Amino acid sequence: MKFNHALLALAISVSGIAFASEKDHDTKPLHGGVVAQSKDIDYELVASADKLQLHVRDHGKPVDVAGMTAKVTLLAGTDKQEVELKPSGAALEAAGSFKVGSGTKVVAAVSKAGKSVASVRYTLK
Repeated sequence: MKFNHALLALAISVSGIAFASEKDHDTKPLHGGVVAQSKDIDYELVASADKLQLHVRDHGKPVDVAGMTAKVTLLAGTDKQEVELKPSGAALEAAGSFKVGSGTKVVAAVSKAGKSVASVRYTLK
């Protein structure tokens, strides 16, 4: 009976390691931005004073952003700014004048074909 318990414990520990490695995929920024995850998809926000970009990756592979949009809300102190990001190359992007800096909070509501896909939150450093 002890052998069965040991075998069961071994099987559970091995399956746990496999599950953990699948869930903990790499979330390092590839474009110098901040990465957040929603539903196993990585969303990297690259924010500067004149451009916002949202790069989308599925387990490290770029996602085709054609047909996607994102409504981004920037909260810098008491200032609130809403921006629509549209596909531009491999990312969702908007150009303009943006109040971004250390401590700015960002919420991105990502949609595809008019349906909500994800909501991701960031705090810029």
